[in-house]
Amino acid sequence: MSLMVVSMACVGESWKGIEGGSGHDKPFLSAWSSAVVPRGGHVTLRCHYRGGFNNFMLYKEDRIHVPIGRIFQESFNMSPVTTAHAGNYTCRGSHPHSPTGWSAPSNPVVIMVTGNHRKPSLLAHPGPLVRSGETVILQCWSDVMFEHFFLHREGISQDPSRLVGQIHDGVSKANFSIGPMMLALAGTYRCYGSVTHTPYQLSAPSDPLDIMVTGLYEKPSLSAQPGPTVQAGENVTLSCSSRRSYDMYHLFREGEAHECRLRAVRKVNRTFQADFPLGPATHRGTYRCFGSFRHSPYEWSDPSDPLLVSVTGNPSSSWPSPTEPSSKSGILRHLHILIGTSVVIILFIIILFFLLHRWCSNKKSKCCCNGPRACGGQNSE
Repeated sequence: MSLMVVSMACVGESWKGIEGGSGHDKPFLSAWSSAVVPRGGHVTLRCHYRGGFNNFMLYKEDRIHVPIGRIFQESFNMSPVTTAHAGNYTCRGSHPHSPTGWSAPSNPVVIMVTGNHRKPSLLAHPGPLVRSGETVILQCWSDVMFEHFFLHREGISQDPSRLVGQIHDGVSKANFSIGPMMLALAGTYRCYGSVTHTPYQLSAPSDPLDIMVTGLYEKPSLSAQPGPTVQAGENVTLSCSSRRSYDMYHLFREGEAHECRLRAVRKVNRTFQADFPLGPATHRGTYRCFGSFRHSPYEWSDPSDPLLVSVTGNPSSSWPSPTEPSSKSGILRHLHILIGTSVVIILFIIILFFLLHRWCSNKKSKCCCNGPRACGGQNSE
């Protein structure tokens, strides 16, 4: 009990020192590597100041500002993170020769702890490929009635964007408008949800969604070998190439979000090319490809001109599907059925003949046992 009284007394003295501080310039507080932290993870809070401060105190905003931990130097580590660590933090600094002369409070940093509810879903409208200068809508939704949704881009330390969830047809959702699209907005996004009364305790993250900015470099060319019109079952390869030294090519089929990607290879004609084998030509559709560089994976070129791949002929006649028998296998199957049925009929006739023969034999034996009269014979002498 005495230890608790002393501790609270020290807190009170520190609070008085803060309130009666000398009004030095405030420090800057940041969270590394991110203020969005999974439960069980770790986060480091750093208090920065360019001149004079060597001691800092960290505060968490609950009902009142309450110091946590001890006085630290520049950084404060929290691990493992629990839901109790979620909240709003500030720090203050002091001069070495004036330990009670605390600075003004730093900027606030909100620590959000994730993994407390089922993950929501994240979609891009009209799609994840966004031309430079255009706008994309990232929709976060869930059948959990989240009060707020948060959108966070990986690799940045600033607070995630927050919107109030709107309920429609039993689904809670929020639409985040991203744009006009520029290089700084491209990247990998995730979204989270929170329920009432625990705004800093977030759900598990949605699956990642990559947003690419396109139209930054010249378009590559797309061609088909042996040609854009092929017979069913014939192999076809799409080649994406350019004289620009792209490191990677990305191939899309219209109507699908899935991409195929291959590294570019330098050819003897000084072009950089990637060959996408599609296999037997059942992949009809319209294709486009993009180029990108290794150092900027979210920045893509203009799309190539569209290439329509057409397939002629009946695929089932020249390239039987593994799930559908060919005509030959169908004849063999019917032949096996016919043979099996014939064997069953023959066995049935044999068994029937045997039973009839046995029945007749039993009848004759019964007549002889009852005497000659029963059999229609004469009396014996």
